[in-house]
Amino acid sequence: MEVLLAGTIGCLYAGAFYLMLRRSIVKLLLGLGLLGHAANLLIFATSGLIRFAPILNESAPKAPSEVADPVPQALILTAIVISFGVLAFSVVLIKLTAAAAGTDDVDSLRTSER
Repeated sequence: MEVLLAGTIGCLYAGAFYLMLRRSIVKLLLGLGLLGHAANLLIFATSGLIRFAPILNESAPKAPSEVADPVPQALILTAIVISFGVLAFSVVLIKLTAAAAGTDDVDSLRTSER
């Protein structure tokens, strides 16, 4: 399972970097989304796939023998929210830039005039 996750994460990162290096701003935005998904999967994979018994004292109610670690879940949820915010901001920025410049080509947006 770890090998499958590692391969998937590598493919997502490779696809994200490929799309981010293209000339179209829309492809750059898609690459940014893939980068966020790859980061979420990386956090999930590094959290460990093996579950363990929680540390409880005697006064705590009886818990199941295997529980999920809440820290990676909280990190992934935070990363999803941050990724959504960055993508929403990027969509607005790209839309305004494309409307002002009249193109979505990244190379044509470069100017040497100051």
